[in-house]
Amino acid sequence: MDSQTPSSQTLSRGIYLLPNLLTTAGLFAGFYSVIASINGQFEAAAVALFIAMIWDGLDGRVARMTNTQSEFGAEYDSMADMVSFGIAPALLAYNWALHDLGKIGWLAAFIYTAAAALRLARFNTQVGRADKRFFQGLASPAAAALIGGSVWLGAHFSVDGEDVCYLVALITAASGLLMVSNFRYYSFKDVDWKGRVNFLSILALVGLFVVVSLQPALVLFLVFLGYACSGPILTVKGVSKLKMEHVVGDDGDASFAAANKGDTGKGAKFD
Repeated sequence: MDSQTPSSQTLSRGIYLLPNLLTTAGLFAGFYSVIASINGQFEAAAVALFIAMIWDGLDGRVARMTNTQSEFGAEYDSMADMVSFGIAPALLAYNWALHDLGKIGWLAAFIYTAAAALRLARFNTQVGRADKRFFQGLASPAAAALIGGSVWLGAHFSVDGEDVCYLVALITAASGLLMVSNFRYYSFKDVDWKGRVNFLSILALVGLFVVVSLQPALVLFLVFLGYACSGPILTVKGVSKLKMEHVVGDDGDASFAAANKGDTGKGAKFD
């Protein structure tokens, strides 16, 4: 009889190196962002958040491509995301601008941190059941990019955080609330990255890199600000479409209209 427990069997097999190495790189970038913001290096801290986003986007795709997914990797990725996209952005916003607001400042930062934890917990419980084409609520990397982009933009143009502290508090708290909202955000997971594209698409991609390189702080902030606003717009449009389809295609209304077609003044009553 084998006396080895399931947990010891799991440990004896070890963990996959490549995807967890990428996750560790993202965790390191997030941790560096925390240290840099504490030391007053706000631009470097903001850039580190975007680097963490790149590693976070790669580890899952590499795991799927190499068939190295594991429960350990999923849990480790969530812990790394909490540091990189939950704690680091909140501390960055607080150290740059929110500390002068007193309780309002740290409450705005805490709202973001708590929302990031709730967002990650909800995402983990919905894996395999939710529509992969959409995220429920703003993804934590995008929320972190919105805060990091605003700080990077302000630091790049030598804006004093004290002068925009209320605006930063609004962005920080709003980013947190969007993460735990029910707004639908397009996930881009149904895009066929392996498919063929025409030559003009490659030229457009090159042009995009050129535009980002000219003013990376401004362009990235505007991109993620637009993405953050797309959720409410997409959700409202979807609700309006459903209501319109219900009004136009209601079977009861159609049956009523057919029954009363041409029957005017014979007991039909309209308010």
